[in-house]
Amino acid sequence: MKKSGMVLVCVLWLACWAQARPAGPDASADASAATADPQSAPPATLPPSDQPAAAPATPAESQPPAQTGLPNISAPPDLPKYPDVRMPGESGFWLGLGLSEPTGNPIFDKGRDSGFTTSSLVTLQGRPKYGESAEIGIAVGSHDVLVVSGFSTRAAGDFTTPREIELWGQTYNQGVLISTNYELKDLKVSFEYLMLPNPVESRHFRLKTLWQLQYVDMLTGFDAPLLPVTNASGGGLVTATGQPVSYQVSGSKWFVTPTLGLGATEYLTKFIRLELNASGFAVPRHWTIWDTEGSLNFRFGHFELGGGVRAFHIKTSTSANYYVRGTLLTPQVSLRWYLK
Repeated sequence: MKKSGMVLVCVLWLACWAQARPAGPDASADASAATADPQSAPPATLPPSDQPAAAPATPAESQPPAQTGLPNISAPPDLPKYPDVRMPGESGFWLGLGLSEPTGNPIFDKGRDSGFTTSSLVTLQGRPKYGESAEIGIAVGSHDVLVVSGFSTRAAGDFTTPREIELWGQTYNQGVLISTNYELKDLKVSFEYLMLPNPVESRHFRLKTLWQLQYVDMLTGFDAPLLPVTNASGGGLVTATGQPVSYQVSGSKWFVTPTLGLGATEYLTKFIRLELNASGFAVPRHWTIWDTEGSLNFRFGHFELGGGVRAFHIKTSTSANYYVRGTLLTPQVSLRWYLK
């Protein structure tokens, strides 16, 4: 009986255990998957009052630009700008006067169109008198200048003819005392165009090109003051045509020419200026001219006092009946008055 009772208890326990076990092997896997992945379950439906409000749409212009694959290149910052400083003479206008003491003796001679064989070679005598000059300057543009200037000098002297000579159609025998005189005039219009530096800013150096037009006139005269002009009775001598005898003759040679050159200015300080200019032009067998000048200038208020030297050379046309050539070395002083 005891054994049969034990068998009956075991059978009842196995039956209970079989009922509690799942129906198949997949059931436990599905149950565990449902427990591990809560997102697989359908979302719970919330009431309308508990649902979050939709985010506002982003405007098109506020959205970041689409990436194109090109590098983002930014422009370099602008360089700092310095003020454009104008030195004295680069604004407004001024007036100037000058005084000089030229040295040199021009040559007078016959040209290829003279038509005679007598010599005409003469060195014009005398130390030149004080030369006078004047100028007007006007600033045009930012640092360019237009200058109108004039210069004149004269000299007179005597010499004795070493041979027979002919001057302006008058023949003088050998051994005659001849007095000579001349007057040189030069009128110049000069446009000074700034070439360097560019931009100027606060630099002190200036290099300019000179575009000029010059008028040059050389008047020469000769006389034989010791030759008689009266007869023994005191009456005046006359020529075969009835004209009074005179040994005085004169004539002039002039030309108008462009000249080109360079000018350099260094402002050592605001009140001290060093200036160098050189220009010239030549037409073979017609005329030659060159002009150089250097000066050191000191400014006091509206006035500027300058001192320096000038070399001036001319030669008129050798194809004419007569021509003149010579170089004058001219120490000079000047005074400018800046009106602005």
